[in-house]
Amino acid sequence: MASHCHGPQHLASAPAAAQAKPAAPGTNAPVKVTLTVQGPDGPLFNGKVRTRGHEVTTASGGIHRCDGTNGGAHTSAVPTPTSALDDAARKRNFTWDGTWYASFDDFLVETVKEVNGGGVAYWNISVNGTSIPVGGCQFKLNAGDQVAFTWTAF
Repeated sequence: MASHCHGPQHLASAPAAAQAKPAAPGTNAPVKVTLTVQGPDGPLFNGKVRTRGHEVTTASGGIHRCDGTNGGAHTSAVPTPTSALDDAARKRNFTWDGTWYASFDDFLVETVKEVNGGGVAYWNISVNGTSIPVGGCQFKLNAGDQVAFTWTAF
């Protein structure tokens, strides 16, 4: 996984006073969510993760933004389910992979912790118990959301 730059060049774009203000609703402020990854044989990950929308890199899909602006879903960057999966993977040292589909402006998650649907299943994404109606880089997460990636047979 590539590291994501959060260096001084990002801070230079706003005055110091703006950096200290609390984030307004709808901004890309980090949120803490509970992430569950349920494989065919049981849980692969279950824990809390802090996330915000950011660039994501996968072996199959390359580097693309995954910040809620995908597909014009939101006008500014927001935390997303796929960014939460990516942050959990980087912080907890597990792998995931997904193909990038330019026509959808989003990743399709195909493998988590070496578990792949293999044409007979897919990774369903739900938030607070409801399957999301858009891609995982397009759905806005809020603090406290319950995010689940569930291996689901066709």
